[in-house]
Amino acid sequence: MRLTKDVIQKLLDSNEGFTKTKYFSGRNFKETNHNLIKGGKLLIRSKGKTSWADSRHDNSTIADIEQTRRFLRKVIDELKTEGIE
Repeated sequence: MRLTKDVIQKLLDSNEGFTKTKYFSGRNFKETNHNLIKGGKLLIRSKGKTSWADSRHDNSTIADIEQTRRFLRKVIDELKTEGIE
């Protein structure tokens, strides 16, 4: 399936409420990424910390078209795709 802007929007609209969480952990670093499809957009929340006491972050953003395309490519097998070409 070719992920054009129209196809991306159809996928986002038909998969309202889809969520995917990924965890990353390194030697001195932990991060959790929550992805949520809501309102026809992909919302990304990144929460993490390092071994330093003041090095914590909690960022929420709306994905741009390229971030959305990459995300959809990774999870396309888990999405509802009936009738979308």
